[in-house]
Amino acid sequence: MIDLYFWPTPNGKKVTIMLEECGLPYRIVPVNIGRGDQFSPGFLAISPNNRMPAIVDHEPLGGGPPLSIFESGAILLYLAEKSGRFGGVTPRERYAVTQWVMWQMANQGPKTGERGHFLRASRIPANGDQSYALRRFGDEVNRLYGVLNNQLYRSRYVAGDAYSIADIICYPWAAAWQYVDEHIEEFPHVQRWLAEVLARPAVRRAMDEVGKELFEDPASLSAEEQARRAKILQNQRARPLPAG
Repeated sequence: MIDLYFWPTPNGKKVTIMLEECGLPYRIVPVNIGRGDQFSPGFLAISPNNRMPAIVDHEPLGGGPPLSIFESGAILLYLAEKSGRFGGVTPRERYAVTQWVMWQMANQGPKTGERGHFLRASRIPANGDQSYALRRFGDEVNRLYGVLNNQLYRSRYVAGDAYSIADIICYPWAAAWQYVDEHIEEFPHVQRWLAEVLARPAVRRAMDEVGKELFEDPASLSAEEQARRAKILQNQRARPLPAG
């Protein structure tokens, strides 16, 4: 059994897609990132970067005691090795897949996340002029959709002719194009790929069903709770060493 520390965000859904595709048994341990669950000592013991997702595999590859892994890219690489699926077979195939996993972790995810952050920030007058950040990350996200579009012009899937964890890791963020003010019709090969990936039953379950009960409408929170959460989540700095 795999414990998946999860909240229904694009990063969390990368892992639910993979688990659904592989049919590996798992259970969800909710980590409400709006409330600040990711800063609890118990979760930090599993994910020292205080970010979800993370997993604990109670029957790990290679045996031994339970194995914890944080960072979605590392989790997908591990699950591909454990299941023997979606990671490539030959060294050439594996590295074709791995390079796009690294691309997503270093580029697509962070830049799209920053774009979304500054779009939200720009709607609050107290945050001041956000035009530079909006232009900077808007251009970069558009560039990255172009990178993906060109790759998918050359191949059916992100890493070649076979569906892989490169598709699984890129899909949830690429599917969020409306939330970052992109126009998907500008990227017809991404649009074709998004439809093809979502047609997979495991992807549809992971995107639409898994964890849907955890959705939380920010508008339902009181002003006091919103202020408390903003204080926890914004402007984080280094954590001190543990006492003793």
